[in-house]
Amino acid sequence: MRVLATIVALGFLCAASIPPAGAAIDPRLASPVGLWQPLDSSGKPLGLIQIFEVGGLYYGRIEPSSPSDDRTARCTRCTDERHDQPIIGLVLMRHLRPENGEYVDGDIVDPDTGRIYGCTLRLTDGGHQLIMRGFLGISLLGRSQTWQRVGGHPH
Repeated sequence: MRVLATIVALGFLCAASIPPAGAAIDPRLASPVGLWQPLDSSGKPLGLIQIFEVGGLYYGRIEPSSPSDDRTARCTRCTDERHDQPIIGLVLMRHLRPENGEYVDGDIVDPDTGRIYGCTLRLTDGGHQLIMRGFLGISLLGRSQTWQRVGGHPH
C-alpha cells in the first residue's frame, strides 16, 4: 500500500509540472541561454551568469553585476586551465548537454575553493527560473540553487 501511495504522489508531482493544455510557452524561454541571477538560500542575489550555447553544449560565464565588482580578482585556487583567470568573464560552468528536458553531464567550479563539481540544470516556472544542482560524484550528494532569469527573456 505504501508503494502505491508513493507512485500516486509522484504522479501528482509530475502532473503539476506539466503546463495546462493550451498554455503558451514562449519558445525563447525553452532554453537556458540568457542572463541569470543565482540566489542564495535566503533569496539574496549572488551575481550574474551568462549561459550560452556552443556546438550543442551549454556553458556559463560570470558577468559583472555592479560597478563595485573587483575586476582584478583571479581564480587563484582553480587547478585546471582556469587557474589565475579573471573571475569576471570566467567560464565556471561547462559541457552541459540537453537530455530529457534537463541539461546534464556538466561541471561547475567554485572560484573560492577551486573545487570542481558535477552539474545539472533544469528549467522551471515556464523558463523564468532554473535549478542548478552541483554535486560530488552522484546528484544525491549535492545541493541545488535557484537562478532567476534576468530581463524575462534571453539576451
